[in-house]
Amino acid sequence: MTMHPGQLHVTVTTVQRLVASQMPRWAPLPVAAVASTGTVNAVFRLGEELSVRVPLQAGEPRSVRVQLEAEAAAGRELHGRTPFPTPEPLAVGEPGEGCPVPWSVQTWLPGMDATQDDPGGSVAFAEDLAAFISAVRGLPTRGRTFLGTGRGGDLTAHDDYRATCFERGEGLLDVAPARRLWNELRETPRDAPDAMTHGDLMPGNVLVAEGRLAGILDVGGLGPADPALELVGAWHLLETGPRAVLRAALAIDDDEWARGRGWALQQAMGLVWYYAESNPVMSTIGRRTLGRLLAGD
Repeated sequence: MTMHPGQLHVTVTTVQRLVASQMPRWAPLPVAAVASTGTVNAVFRLGEELSVRVPLQAGEPRSVRVQLEAEAAAGRELHGRTPFPTPEPLAVGEPGEGCPVPWSVQTWLPGMDATQDDPGGSVAFAEDLAAFISAVRGLPTRGRTFLGTGRGGDLTAHDDYRATCFERGEGLLDVAPARRLWNELRETPRDAPDAMTHGDLMPGNVLVAEGRLAGILDVGGLGPADPALELVGAWHLLETGPRAVLRAALAIDDDEWARGRGWALQQAMGLVWYYAESNPVMSTIGRRTLGRLLAGD
């Protein structure tokens, strides 16, 4: 699937050559492409215990390497510090033939993600998700604060993009209720300081087994932000009953819950139109999340 302008298309053969030339200790291991709804990296399985991740969008190699090193540092900071498995970063590679950007290797986590194994009705999963969020929030910020880019600071900073999303969403869905909800949520008060967050608790980043949380992927966005950002998973992942269990387990007050709805709406509207043709699974996730938000719970 081509989801982005100038998207890179790296093959299994290319990954085999990259590994053989730069990380020969892993050269004997088989490489297989992994079918994924992810929008940031192409993922390849390397043997039974490793995975290779290649950015889907080209960039200046030094800048991409800085980003990958930052993601690896975040992964190391989180690894082993929650009750649930997260990938362990192992190496960052250099550009090579067929791959104009750096790439990375990390441990492989087994399991099916929540786009394939829907945990929405599971109270046990909601309790697990609350335990994960609580553990992440318990990590020290070490004086760090939100960097001012992406989601996690002030909801009103996203007004311009929301306007774009409402415009692009016309014809795909009834945008008027979503617009009204955004206007209701965008200036919800906040007194809580930044806390550590995973930052992207989407179905594709959550592994499920028998209705329980089995692991968390894409941990490179770990960092300080509005603690309500982590609540996007309440609407991306859960139906009404389990969502209430999550809220109770985390003791979320009305303002934080409203900001969580705002962050979920901020993300869901973009998913609906941006991936309408290029990644229907992601677009459908956005529609489902939006429906849950508009239901008022």
